[in-house]
Amino acid sequence: MRLVRSAALSGLALSAVIAACPTPGLAEDIPAAAVARAEALRDRALKGSGAYDILESLTTEIGPRLAGSDAEHRAAAWGVETLKALGFVNVHTERFAVPGWTRGAETAEVVSPYPQRLIIAALGGSVATPPAGVEGEIVVFRTYDALLAAAPGSLTGKIAVVTQPIPRTQDGLGYGMNYRIRGQGASEAARRGAIAYLMRSLATGDRRDPHTGAMTYASNAPKIPAAALSVPDAEQLDRMVARGRPVRLKLVLTPTVREGATAETVVGDLPGRERPDEIVVIGGHLDSWDLGTGAIDDGAGVAITTAAAKLIADLPQRPRRTIRVAMFGAEEIGKAAEAFALAHKSDEARTVLAGECDFGAEPVVAISLPEHAAMSPYGRALASVVATLPTTVTFKPVADGGADLEGLVGVPLVGMSQDGTHYFDLHHSVDDTLDKVSAASLDKAVAAWAAMAYLAADTTTDFRAIAAGPGTPPPAKRQ
Repeated sequence: MRLVRSAALSGLALSAVIAACPTPGLAEDIPAAAVARAEALRDRALKGSGAYDILESLTTEIGPRLAGSDAEHRAAAWGVETLKALGFVNVHTERFAVPGWTRGAETAEVVSPYPQRLIIAALGGSVATPPAGVEGEIVVFRTYDALLAAAPGSLTGKIAVVTQPIPRTQDGLGYGMNYRIRGQGASEAARRGAIAYLMRSLATGDRRDPHTGAMTYASNAPKIPAAALSVPDAEQLDRMVARGRPVRLKLVLTPTVREGATAETVVGDLPGRERPDEIVVIGGHLDSWDLGTGAIDDGAGVAITTAAAKLIADLPQRPRRTIRVAMFGAEEIGKAAEAFALAHKSDEARTVLAGECDFGAEPVVAISLPEHAAMSPYGRALASVVATLPTTVTFKPVADGGADLEGLVGVPLVGMSQDGTHYFDLHHSVDDTLDKVSAASLDKAVAAWAAMAYLAADTTTDFRAIAAGPGTPPPAKRQ
């Protein structure tokens, strides 16, 4: 996951609204049989959705899947084989060019006055240091804004270090609001003369494992090597600098870039029985960073959405509309969205709803729908089905359906917000492995995704028309 723009978890629970007032038109607009089937899907998922088996297969047989690597291509082949075996049709891959960045050796050490080794991970896309490394006095900034306030030239010959922590939140807002520390920090340091850039990992845990992630270089700034420090090592540097003596550090990074690299998105369909040209898109991203095995980011998202679609496929009668499962390639480096939008430009007008699962392996706690849809018959029906999980359908319209759907124009989106309280303890680190995943939690997530996707696919709900309609009714009074 590059950047969480999670739907806000605030807002009144629609289950409370439903309990307080009748839902006229529900029987006509959302057939009772469709609601019953959605409830059956929910209950079936909770008894064992198959998501864990899918995730176990991906992380065991493929492992880490760095964008553009041979492993990512093996993952794409795995995705094709998996979707075909599960009964999807029109299964294919969509290939596109990506930078072939590969991690090399990475070391850091305090040279003086307190010699010791530090634990780091190069940021994705970082340039290499000279073979012998770079050495210089560090300048520590306790906040990113303090770095931005530094004068041009004030870091000449120095190594800039930002040690700002991120707060633990359920919705990932702490990460999202501080993504710029990783994304733009190296260029900002370089503009002020720095020869290298280090940052405290965007992590909420306290393990001595650095968290990598993508960064970008500004076109109007020098490219300097950049890496993330483990949380304990960033705090160690804070303590050293507080003692008042100059601290010198040596850094060695040896990443390389391979020309001609490509990534692949895997797509498979469950054709609708009456309206096959109308499409509901769900999916997760297939690539991962190279430190762990990509279990929570985002093997879990692939497994959850694939398992949800498979449960729907196993119903005696398929839904009216087509459900399309996408396993996006190269999300972590921000290359999937444009490629997917280009490949599916002709499908935009026919795509009735789209959502991406990319926030770990925990249950869905909130669902945000397109404008005005929360109080529509669809929104009311969905809220009644997922209330027992428990999951809330919020009044606040969806802000983002997922990074890999950003390129789609005019497509209604759905946000399925998972419990991310501990997500950033593991995210982009060596600890992103299968042993951290609970099969029961995956099943709860599948239950919400299956209900949401099935009701969208088996009804005639027009989310575009709903969004264009009058505003939502006033919310019910809180009790």
